[in-house]
Amino acid sequence: MKILSVNAPEFRKYGRVITNVDVTELVKAMKSTPVPDGVVYEPGIDALECLPVGKKISDIIYGELPVQIGYCNGHNSRLNAFEYHRSSEVNVAATDAVLILGLLQDVAEDFTYDTSKVEAFLIPEGTAVELYATTLHYAPCGVDGRGFQVAIILPMGTNYPLEAEHAGAAGDSTDNEDCLIAATNKWLIGHAQGGLAEGSFLGLRGKNPDLNDEGI
Repeated sequence: MKILSVNAPEFRKYGRVITNVDVTELVKAMKSTPVPDGVVYEPGIDALECLPVGKKISDIIYGELPVQIGYCNGHNSRLNAFEYHRSSEVNVAATDAVLILGLLQDVAEDFTYDTSKVEAFLIPEGTAVELYATTLHYAPCGVDGRGFQVAIILPMGTNYPLEAEHAGAAGDSTDNEDCLIAATNKWLIGHAQGGLAEGSFLGLRGKNPDLNDEGI
């Protein structure tokens, strides 16, 4: 798997590098967050949300929508799943990290996806990117086996437990997108080798990309 830079033209269909907001204070604060052996995701952290940069991101990137600031940290080298939202997601790298991405337009009518279509991008430490709502993404990967720390910014209320009744996963094929919903504003397509919770929709077809297997 070839790893491109988020500054490469190929990244433009997935998102953009944010240059009009200074994220230095958020990167500094992220250095104090834990880096487990596995992967941990926290949708909202008070110590991050109280930073002045949060108001700037809300105003400038999200057009004054209220946002939450959390993180995804740990050690990972595999895709495992794809998720998407009805909104952009901002990632701020406190360490070098690799994002494995796909396009929602490439998801088939039965909500399966061919993993041979994925692309990988290096997001250097100190860089902020906006991932568009049509970008499939999941947990970042570390570089050369090292851990990663990435701040995750989304509209307030995203990735929390669902309250309404939904269709639920229907085996490994479905004609109803509601079967993919896994949390508020989060639709999830898993891989059979991804280790997701029982009942998750497993629609990723092909290899579960692993940066270590590819000799990265």
